[in-house]
Amino acid sequence: MSAAAATSLLLAVDLQPGLLATVDPSGPLTRDCRFALAAAVGLGLPVAFTEQVPAKLGPTAPALLRLAPGAPVFAKETFSALADEAVRAALLDERRIDHLLLCGIETPICIHQTSLDARRAGIEVSLLSDVIGARRADDAEVCLSALRAAGVHVMPSETVFYS
Repeated sequence: MSAAAATSLLLAVDLQPGLLATVDPSGPLTRDCRFALAAAVGLGLPVAFTEQVPAKLGPTAPALLRLAPGAPVFAKETFSALADEAVRAALLDERRIDHLLLCGIETPICIHQTSLDARRAGIEVSLLSDVIGARRADDAEVCLSALRAAGVHVMPSETVFYS
């Protein structure tokens, strides 16, 4: 594993079947998430998952979870993954992540808030533009513009992983 991979992490946010059915009913986001997860694992990049209130919304889609065996899964009740103390401690204190790659849902809520919290913590953020999703595309575009202005990189997953 390279030094960059050791301090980077792909965080797959809230890829739970109930949420995916709302955001990705025909499946392209889920398909592209498979690529991102497989690429990260293949390159030796650590992966972690979050689940939004899993007692209510269920666990991560099993087919996606299987692509990153042994990856930690964090239940959360906050929109920002980093607003959850357990996630924050695991990623910032224990692993000392300095570059966070994000995929998942939902762009105007959890992706947006996690990105801003990471930037405030001094962490570089790359959003994998083809593997983030939202119920309303217009809302996502407004948020992506604001995130770019906040210093977040927005690039397709192939661009990031082939770099």
